Amino acid sequence: MDFVEGEVLCVRKPLEWTSFNLVSKLRWKLQKTLKIKKLKVGHAGTLDPLATGVMIICTGKATKRIDTFQYQTKEYIATLKLGSTTPSFDLELPIDNTYPFEHITTDLIDQVIPTFIGEIWQVPPVYSAVKVDGKRAYDYAREGKEVELKSRLLVIDEIEVMDFQLPVLKLRVVCSKGTYIRALARDIGEALGSGAHLIGLERTRIGDVKLDDCWQIDRLIDHLDEIAPK
Repeated sequence: MDFVEGEVLCVRKPLEWTSFNLVSKLRWKLQKTLKIKKLKVGHAGTLDPLATGVMIICTGKATKRIDTFQYQTKEYIATLKLGSTTPSFDLELPIDNTYPFEHITTDLIDQVIPTFIGEIWQVPPVYSAVKVDGKRAYDYAREGKEVELKSRLLVIDEIEVMDFQLPVLKLRVVCSKGTYIRALARDIGEALGSGAHLIGLERTRIGDVKLDDCWQIDRLIDHLDEIAPK
Protein backbone atom coordinates (compact mmCIF):
# COMPACT_ATOMS: atom_id res chain seq x y z
CA MET A 1 0.00 0.00 0.00
CA ASP A 2 1.34 3.42 -0.99
CA PHE A 3 -0.19 5.94 1.40
CA VAL A 4 1.78 8.89 0.03
CA GLU A 5 0.78 8.21 -3.56
CA GLY A 6 -2.73 7.71 -2.24
CA GLU A 7 -4.95 5.09 -0.62
CA VAL A 8 -8.65 4.92 0.23
CA LEU A 9 -9.40 3.34 3.61
CA CYS A 10 -12.93 2.35 4.63
CA VAL A 11 -13.28 2.44 8.39
CA ARG A 12 -16.05 1.99 10.98
CA LYS A 13 -16.16 5.13 13.12
CA PRO A 14 -16.47 4.16 16.79
CA LEU A 15 -19.10 5.67 19.09
CA GLU A 16 -18.12 8.99 20.74
CA TRP A 17 -15.18 9.58 18.40
CA THR A 18 -15.37 12.72 16.29
CA SER A 19 -14.55 12.42 12.60
CA PHE A 20 -11.53 14.63 13.34
CA ASN A 21 -10.37 12.19 16.06
CA LEU A 22 -10.43 9.32 13.57
CA VAL A 23 -8.50 11.21 10.91
CA SER A 24 -5.95 12.50 13.43
CA LYS A 25 -5.32 9.04 14.89
CA LEU A 26 -4.79 7.50 11.47
CA ARG A 27 -2.56 10.37 10.29
CA TRP A 28 -0.39 10.04 13.41
CA LYS A 29 -0.18 6.25 13.02
CA LEU A 30 0.68 6.43 9.31
CA GLN A 31 3.35 9.08 9.82
CA LYS A 32 4.90 6.98 12.58
CA THR A 33 4.66 3.78 10.53
CA LEU A 34 6.11 5.35 7.38
CA LYS A 35 8.65 7.41 9.33
CA ILE A 36 7.57 10.63 7.64
CA LYS A 37 6.78 14.03 9.16
CA LYS A 38 3.84 15.03 6.97
CA LEU A 39 1.00 13.20 5.22
CA LYS A 40 -2.28 14.43 3.78
CA VAL A 41 -5.24 12.60 5.30
CA GLY A 42 -8.90 13.57 4.96
CA HIS A 43 -12.38 12.10 5.20
CA ALA A 44 -15.51 12.09 3.04
CA GLY A 45 -18.62 12.94 5.03
CA THR A 46 -18.60 13.96 8.70
CA LEU A 47 -20.33 11.82 11.32
CA ASP A 48 -21.48 13.23 14.66
CA PRO A 49 -19.71 11.87 17.76
CA LEU A 50 -22.79 9.84 18.74
CA ALA A 51 -23.05 8.28 15.27
CA THR A 52 -21.15 5.20 14.12
CA GLY A 53 -20.52 3.50 10.82
CA VAL A 54 -18.92 3.93 7.42
CA MET A 55 -16.24 6.56 7.00
CA ILE A 56 -14.05 6.85 3.92
CA ILE A 57 -10.53 8.07 4.70
CA CYS A 58 -8.26 9.23 1.87
CA THR A 59 -4.50 9.65 2.07
CA GLY A 60 -1.91 11.40 -0.05
CA LYS A 61 -2.99 12.18 -3.59
CA ALA A 62 -6.22 10.23 -3.08
CA THR A 63 -7.53 13.18 -1.01
CA LYS A 64 -8.42 14.69 -4.42
CA ARG A 65 -11.17 12.04 -4.60
CA ILE A 66 -12.91 13.20 -1.39
CA ASP A 67 -15.48 15.35 -3.22
CA THR A 68 -16.42 12.37 -5.39
CA PHE A 69 -17.18 10.25 -2.34
CA GLN A 70 -19.01 13.08 -0.55
CA TYR A 71 -21.54 13.40 -3.37
CA GLN A 72 -22.40 9.70 -3.34
CA THR A 73 -25.67 8.47 -1.84
CA LYS A 74 -25.56 7.53 1.84
CA GLU A 75 -27.62 5.04 3.85
CA TYR A 76 -28.34 5.26 7.58
CA ILE A 77 -30.12 3.28 10.26
CA ALA A 78 -31.73 5.89 12.53
CA THR A 79 -33.42 5.19 15.86
CA LEU A 80 -35.81 7.91 17.00
CA LYS A 81 -37.48 8.40 20.36
CA LEU A 82 -40.86 10.04 19.96
CA GLY A 83 -42.45 12.38 22.49
CA SER A 84 -39.38 14.40 23.48
CA THR A 85 -36.77 16.72 21.99
CA THR A 86 -33.28 17.95 22.81
CA PRO A 87 -31.55 21.16 21.60
CA SER A 88 -29.08 19.07 19.56
CA PHE A 89 -31.79 16.68 18.27
CA ASP A 90 -29.81 13.73 19.66
CA LEU A 91 -28.43 12.51 23.01
CA GLU A 92 -25.59 15.04 23.17
CA LEU A 93 -27.79 17.39 25.21
CA PRO A 94 -30.56 16.64 27.76
CA ILE A 95 -34.28 16.65 26.95
CA ASP A 96 -35.71 20.17 26.83
CA ASN A 97 -39.35 19.46 25.95
CA THR A 98 -41.84 16.60 26.09
CA TYR A 99 -44.94 16.06 23.96
CA PRO A 100 -47.89 13.67 23.78
CA PHE A 101 -47.12 10.61 21.68
CA GLU A 102 -49.86 8.10 22.60
CA HIS A 103 -51.82 9.11 19.47
CA ILE A 104 -49.05 7.89 17.15
CA THR A 105 -50.11 4.65 15.46
CA THR A 106 -48.68 2.47 12.72
CA ASP A 107 -51.28 3.91 10.35
CA LEU A 108 -50.18 7.47 11.14
CA ILE A 109 -46.54 6.56 10.60
CA ASP A 110 -47.44 4.93 7.27
CA GLN A 111 -49.15 8.17 6.23
CA VAL A 112 -46.41 10.55 7.37
CA ILE A 113 -43.14 8.82 6.42
CA PRO A 114 -43.75 8.79 2.61
CA THR A 115 -44.17 12.59 2.65
CA PHE A 116 -40.42 12.89 3.35
CA ILE A 117 -39.39 10.95 0.24
CA GLY A 118 -38.13 12.97 -2.73
CA GLU A 119 -36.91 16.58 -2.74
CA ILE A 120 -37.40 18.28 0.61
CA TRP A 121 -36.28 21.53 2.23
CA GLN A 122 -34.47 21.07 5.52
CA VAL A 123 -33.22 23.57 8.09
CA PRO A 124 -29.92 22.28 9.57
CA PRO A 125 -29.61 21.87 13.36
CA VAL A 126 -28.35 24.90 15.27
CA TYR A 127 -25.84 22.52 16.87
CA SER A 128 -24.04 21.85 13.58
CA ALA A 129 -20.89 22.85 11.74
CA VAL A 130 -22.81 25.00 9.24
CA LYS A 131 -21.05 28.35 8.88
CA VAL A 132 -22.86 31.64 9.51
CA ASP A 133 -20.81 34.79 8.88
CA GLY A 134 -17.62 32.74 9.04
CA LYS A 135 -18.48 31.11 12.36
CA ARG A 136 -19.83 27.61 13.11
CA ALA A 137 -23.50 27.50 14.10
CA TYR A 138 -22.71 25.37 17.17
CA ASP A 139 -20.41 28.12 18.47
CA TYR A 140 -23.32 30.57 18.47
CA ALA A 141 -25.55 27.94 20.11
CA ARG A 142 -23.05 27.22 22.89
CA GLU A 143 -22.76 30.94 23.57
CA GLY A 144 -26.56 31.10 23.96
CA LYS A 145 -26.94 33.28 20.86
CA GLU A 146 -29.75 32.82 18.39
CA VAL A 147 -28.82 32.24 14.77
CA GLU A 148 -31.04 31.82 11.73
CA LEU A 149 -30.07 28.98 9.41
CA LYS A 150 -31.35 28.84 5.85
CA SER A 151 -33.21 25.78 4.61
CA ARG A 152 -31.47 23.57 2.07
CA LEU A 153 -32.88 21.49 -0.77
CA LEU A 154 -31.89 17.83 -0.53
CA VAL A 155 -33.11 14.44 -1.68
CA ILE A 156 -34.41 11.52 0.37
CA ASP A 157 -34.38 8.49 -1.92
CA GLU A 158 -35.87 5.95 0.49
CA ILE A 159 -37.26 5.71 4.01
CA GLU A 160 -38.17 2.29 5.34
CA VAL A 161 -39.78 1.64 8.72
CA MET A 162 -37.71 -1.18 10.21
CA ASP A 163 -39.37 -1.32 13.64
CA PHE A 164 -41.96 0.61 15.61
CA GLN A 165 -42.59 0.05 19.30
CA LEU A 166 -43.96 3.26 20.77
CA PRO A 167 -42.17 5.52 21.59
CA VAL A 168 -39.22 4.14 19.57
CA LEU A 169 -39.16 4.28 15.77
CA LYS A 170 -36.36 2.70 13.74
CA LEU A 171 -35.83 3.81 10.13
CA ARG A 172 -33.55 3.03 7.20
CA VAL A 173 -32.84 6.23 5.28
CA VAL A 174 -31.14 6.60 1.89
CA CYS A 175 -30.32 10.22 1.14
CA SER A 176 -28.16 12.80 -0.60
CA LYS A 177 -25.15 14.76 0.59
CA GLY A 178 -25.95 17.41 3.18
CA THR A 179 -28.82 15.58 4.87
CA TYR A 180 -28.89 15.94 8.65
CA ILE A 181 -30.60 12.84 10.03
CA ARG A 182 -31.00 14.66 13.36
CA ALA A 183 -33.00 17.36 11.58
CA LEU A 184 -35.01 14.69 9.78
CA ALA A 185 -35.89 13.21 13.20
CA ARG A 186 -37.03 16.66 14.35
CA ASP A 187 -39.21 17.13 11.28
CA ILE A 188 -40.73 13.65 11.47
CA GLY A 189 -41.60 14.23 15.12
CA GLU A 190 -43.37 17.49 14.24
CA ALA A 191 -45.20 15.88 11.32
CA LEU A 192 -46.48 13.21 13.71
CA GLY A 193 -47.90 15.92 15.97
CA SER A 194 -45.27 15.31 18.64
CA GLY A 195 -41.51 15.67 19.02
CA ALA A 196 -38.58 13.36 18.38
CA HIS A 197 -34.83 13.06 18.79
CA LEU A 198 -32.19 10.55 17.73
CA ILE A 199 -31.10 7.91 20.22
CA GLY A 200 -29.00 5.96 17.72
CA LEU A 201 -27.48 6.51 14.27
CA GLU A 202 -25.31 4.28 12.10
CA ARG A 203 -24.17 5.03 8.57
CA THR A 204 -24.35 1.72 6.76
CA ARG A 205 -23.29 2.76 3.27
CA ILE A 206 -21.56 5.45 1.20
CA GLY A 207 -22.03 4.74 -2.50
CA ASP A 208 -21.04 1.09 -2.92
CA VAL A 209 -19.03 0.94 0.33
CA LYS A 210 -20.91 -0.98 3.02
CA LEU A 211 -20.20 -1.71 6.69
CA ASP A 212 -18.85 -5.16 5.83
CA ASP A 213 -16.22 -3.48 3.64
CA CYS A 214 -14.87 -1.43 6.55
CA TRP A 215 -11.99 -1.93 8.94
CA GLN A 216 -12.53 -1.90 12.68
CA ILE A 217 -10.11 0.81 13.83
CA ASP A 218 -8.14 -1.50 16.16
CA ARG A 219 -7.73 -4.11 13.42
CA LEU A 220 -6.56 -1.44 10.97
CA ILE A 221 -3.96 -0.16 13.46
CA ASP A 222 -2.71 -3.75 13.92
CA HIS A 223 -2.54 -4.16 10.14
CA LEU A 224 -0.48 -1.00 9.78
CA ASP A 225 1.95 -2.41 12.35
CA GLU A 226 2.19 -5.61 10.31
CA ILE A 227 3.06 -3.82 7.08
CA ALA A 228 5.41 -1.27 8.67
CA PRO A 229 8.97 -1.27 7.27
CA LYS A 230 11.28 -3.26 9.56
